[in-house]
Amino acid sequence: MDAPTLVTYKGRPVPYVSAWSSERVDLPQLRATAGGLVVEGQLCDAAGVSWKPWGNALGVGEPDYGAVHLPRQRECMHSLLCQVCRRPVQRDGLGWPWLLEDHRSEPGWPEREVTTHPPVCEACQPVSAIQCDPNRGSFVSVRVGRVLVDGVYGQLYTPAPHPAPAGGETVLFAGDPRLLWMLGGQVAATLLDVTIVDMSQLGTHAPAPREVVRR
Repeated sequence: MDAPTLVTYKGRPVPYVSAWSSERVDLPQLRATAGGLVVEGQLCDAAGVSWKPWGNALGVGEPDYGAVHLPRQRECMHSLLCQVCRRPVQRDGLGWPWLLEDHRSEPGWPEREVTTHPPVCEACQPVSAIQCDPNRGSFVSVRVGRVLVDGVYGQLYTPAPHPAPAGGETVLFAGDPRLLWMLGGQVAATLLDVTIVDMSQLGTHAPAPREVVRR
């Protein structure tokens, strides 16, 4: 793995997983095959999932804090790297450090929370909370004992000769046959043995409404 990466823009740190304006590419034609959805000119992964294409030009152009760069997000999730600085996160007796939107009003939260957000080291958690969309609400620091990277967040398409978007973006899990007709945008993880370690709010906004996904 290369050295840790902390990029700034106009004096402000930019999370490693944030996309840059120069990295956006036009979506190639989508084709229907006997094996599912295929992005023209690209191969599916081993599970048969097609993924949204991205360029690779970290730090070139302007950052889009609201857009996640899939290859870097996937790297951080699978390798347990901080989504801000790309350093490996350090596990303690409770688990790996994570930063989650505050949904303590939901029964059972945060156990079995499904998230597309990679871990955040303790040093970078204030940066991550500040740079996130303020409309998403407040944040809570947790430790995660077990991480199961078993989901794909993306757009489903109709299994038809001319695939068209079917509903809104959603999360599907390994083994779901509909994955063959999804254009993946991010990987998703199920968080297990989760402990809240910081009861103070990293933010000042009320929790945003959401569709709950639990395993």
